[in-house]
Amino acid sequence: MVNKLDDVMGFHQAALSLRAARQELLASNIANADTPNYKARDINFASALQNALAGTSTKLPAVQTSPMHLEGNTGSSISGAPVMFRRPIQPSADGNTVDMDVERAQFADNALRYEASVKFISEQMKNMLAAVQG
Repeated sequence: MVNKLDDVMGFHQAALSLRAARQELLASNIANADTPNYKARDINFASALQNALAGTSTKLPAVQTSPMHLEGNTGSSISGAPVMFRRPIQPSADGNTVDMDVERAQFADNALRYEASVKFISEQMKNMLAAVQG
């Protein structure tokens, strides 16, 4: 029983963590809409969630030549999902690839999906609590 509960909640934990990380990435794109040469970035949510659930990662380990070296974080992956550059629909003169319409739409879509996941978890927990109490 506990394992089933843990499996269900583990899925939602991974999904919500990825949604939150993606929301930060999209917010960064929006914040840098006027930064010259800034390249809009995003992750493939479906493959990132599959990797998170399978326990696999596309993250490559850094080579350490000494045990005193710290593992670096280049920002090239979020929760094991590779961060990819978004292809610009209309190129800009300053090299910035952020399209505010696309970013706003992705931001709103991701926020709605995050809220839906939280609502779904809340309802599941209410149902389980009712089953235990009744």
